[in-house]
Amino acid sequence: MSRIQPARRVAAEVLAAVRESDAYANLLLPARIREAHLTGPDAGFATELVYGTLRMQGYYDRVIALAARRDTARIDPPVLDALRLGVHQLLSLRTAPHAVIDESVELVKRARKGSAAGFVNGVLRAVSRDAPDTWRARALDGLDGTDRLAVEFSHPAWIVDALDAALGQEGAQDELAALLAADNAPPRVAFAALPGLADAAALSRDGRFLPGRLSPVALGSTGGDPAALPEVAEGRVRVQDEGSQLAALALTRARSIRPGERWLDLCAGPGGKAALLAAEAALGGAQLVANEVVPARAGLVRKALAPFLGEPDAPHVVEGDGRRFADGAERFDRILLDAPCTGLGALRRRPEARWRKGPGDLAELVALQAELLDAAIAALAPDGVLAYVTCSPHTAETREQVAAALARHPHLRVLDTPEVLARVASGPLGLPGAPSAQLWPHRHGTDAMFVQLLARVEA
Repeated sequence: MSRIQPARRVAAEVLAAVRESDAYANLLLPARIREAHLTGPDAGFATELVYGTLRMQGYYDRVIALAARRDTARIDPPVLDALRLGVHQLLSLRTAPHAVIDESVELVKRARKGSAAGFVNGVLRAVSRDAPDTWRARALDGLDGTDRLAVEFSHPAWIVDALDAALGQEGAQDELAALLAADNAPPRVAFAALPGLADAAALSRDGRFLPGRLSPVALGSTGGDPAALPEVAEGRVRVQDEGSQLAALALTRARSIRPGERWLDLCAGPGGKAALLAAEAALGGAQLVANEVVPARAGLVRKALAPFLGEPDAPHVVEGDGRRFADGAERFDRILLDAPCTGLGALRRRPEARWRKGPGDLAELVALQAELLDAAIAALAPDGVLAYVTCSPHTAETREQVAAALARHPHLRVLDTPEVLARVASGPLGLPGAPSAQLWPHRHGTDAMFVQLLARVEA
């Protein structure tokens, strides 16, 4: 019989899948928890182990290297997984050392790395001998500037610099530490009550949901498995960050909807924003086309839009590269371009993303964003509105991308996006007066969504 607590076993399996097959922890972990029949505190423990370890991986690697007196690149990956899990429990959860060490040794044996059992035992005993504050002082000793922040807040240095530059656009570099800390805090679970299918105000009064904070259709979680809620199971209420909700509503509520409008969600997978667009379109008499290039993600879009698919003006899901709309053969009155990006705005929710991408990935993404933006502009009807959205505050993906598009397309004009969002939001946003809107985890409690509304003006 395994001597490994089920929550630790599940956490180790998820970390291995994230490392070996680029799995997404937020998708895989809930499934593994259900398969292992973990509930209550055990499910919560497994969740904390996975997300806490992934968030603080960079810092823990520094501690492990000091305790082991060897670079973590020289440690077998399954062994390093066990060490990271162990260090997280010792330094952040203050778990009893004997339980951590014994089960960490069992994890490496289970991974067929039994020869490393003594090494794991020794490293974790060394870590357990000193207090977390002592290890923090050692880990940061001799570091300053970006290098110090990268270790202290467990972000790659290039991301620290990118976030610093993005805050600098608002004259807010002094908020960098607060932003990095917010990236390491578990995000509040938020829901979107799809207009016409669910009433956020009514649901927040019945005790199973909390009121939202910023989005007029938002709800908060009271705890437990969201999938167990009937409204979620039926697709009338969806788990969705409030920043994502505001990005979609900025487009749908920028101006009154004229019946018969055609809308396009150019990069619709996995379908969260598409569902909110579909709900707003149904109420206003518009029709939505949701495009997705990856077939599996297109399947997720169809699932997200299932509550609407039996209606006469049901949204239409199509598959293909969004750049094909550059021929201008089809025109749309409103277009959402939620562009593929580095994802630096969702590091709270997808902590493994910080370790997967590097600065070398940026050029390809920026080029793709520009091509998709050109295609969206070509498909935009006269007087139409386009929302350019990224879940990244990186200036190359946001302000610089918009400025370049405006230079290429003189018939475009910017709309005052903060003004639109101020009208849409149910709470104060405090956005600077720039034409674009940048949300922040440390200020708004949302993902760092960038939104710029653009309109096509015919000469």
